[in-house]
Amino acid sequence: MPPGMNIDLAYGQGSLSIDLPSDRTTVIEPSFASGLPEEKDTLLAALDQPIGLPALRTMIHPDDRICILFTDITRATPNDRIIPWLLEYLSDHPKDQITLLNQLGTHRPNTREELEAMLTPEVVRNYRVLNHDAEDPDQLVSVGQTASGAPALLNRQALDADLRIVTGFIEPHFFAGFSGGPKGIMPGVAGLETVMSNHGFDHIADERSTFGVTQGNPLWEELRDIALRAGPSFLLNVTLNHQRAITGVFAGGLIEAHQQGCQRVKQTAMQAVERAFDIVVTTNSGYPLDMNLYQGVKGMSAGSRILKEGGLLILACECREGVPASSPLDQLLRSASGPQEILTMLSTPGFVRPEQWQAQIQALIQSRAEVQVFSALDDTTLRAAHLEPCKDIQKTVENRLQKLGPEARVAVLPQGPLTIPYLAG
Repeated sequence: MPPGMNIDLAYGQGSLSIDLPSDRTTVIEPSFASGLPEEKDTLLAALDQPIGLPALRTMIHPDDRICILFTDITRATPNDRIIPWLLEYLSDHPKDQITLLNQLGTHRPNTREELEAMLTPEVVRNYRVLNHDAEDPDQLVSVGQTASGAPALLNRQALDADLRIVTGFIEPHFFAGFSGGPKGIMPGVAGLETVMSNHGFDHIADERSTFGVTQGNPLWEELRDIALRAGPSFLLNVTLNHQRAITGVFAGGLIEAHQQGCQRVKQTAMQAVERAFDIVVTTNSGYPLDMNLYQGVKGMSAGSRILKEGGLLILACECREGVPASSPLDQLLRSASGPQEILTMLSTPGFVRPEQWQAQIQALIQSRAEVQVFSALDDTTLRAAHLEPCKDIQKTVENRLQKLGPEARVAVLPQGPLTIPYLAG
């Protein structure tokens, strides 16, 4: 047996340790970026010297209504740091003129306890904090139409504000290119019909709707255009390393500052490989992104980029909240006999379901690869989602390598979709 390589996979709030043969294993991770030595000072300085806009304090008038849009519990944004620092910067502005709006998109609302953990109890106690609801017509206002003719709906609180401050963090995104930027508005605080139109079958199937691509990505370009209809917005995005330390602050114009942040993430996240692998082990970068199987499709997508046709993909994703159970994704997966039927249904004119984009991407991956999942989910739930349970990652990889022969190779993405692997050339 060749010498082993010990690898820690991000999983839940801890890690999984596996040992694989070093001569047949390639570990692919983001280039490590050190955290900023003075995170708060750097962030506050960025607010006064933003990209493409004047200093934030000069943009605010005493009677302005400000809406701060923040990311929800499924995101790794260090809200507990950046939101209090931002509010400290705005401390001269009346508290009752500031609203904090949770960018839930189509996700579930966050509880008061979760909001306190995310934003700090002091912020929740002293400010108006609201959950966006994509299905509440009273919360939504039309700003036109999507390209397919669906209503373009955005949250009333965001639109009624004189200034929107859109916070979040930038990481690779499996069909929007990168998170952050205009995504904080669309789909962050958009209506369900709008999100379903933008995340529709044709957009998701477009080869340009993928990791690392914004310009030319039809899905991203439409969400950008809708976000810009909201009116003046100031971006406060950060980049992070896997320890959740802030490595960069990108403040200013919604598009300009985001573009600079994306360039930084490309430098650390994009990793080239010479050839595809027989087996890929990936994660969903641990908690909070691996809270459920809905989010886990991102890790599948990252790993599938460098997997041979017919290869084995293993996803380590805790899924402490399930699929979630009885969610639109869960219902859609259970309604079909398998991945091919899902693709057939989704390509049928007029067939539209919430969260269909995750099912579509999962089915596309399964149409060319075998997918197994190591998680806290029971076997029945996994198989209802058309996925095979993996009981032991290390043993499964060893058995498959032995079956495939000495030339077979395995790649491991310990941080999952925080890395964008791609085939050189």
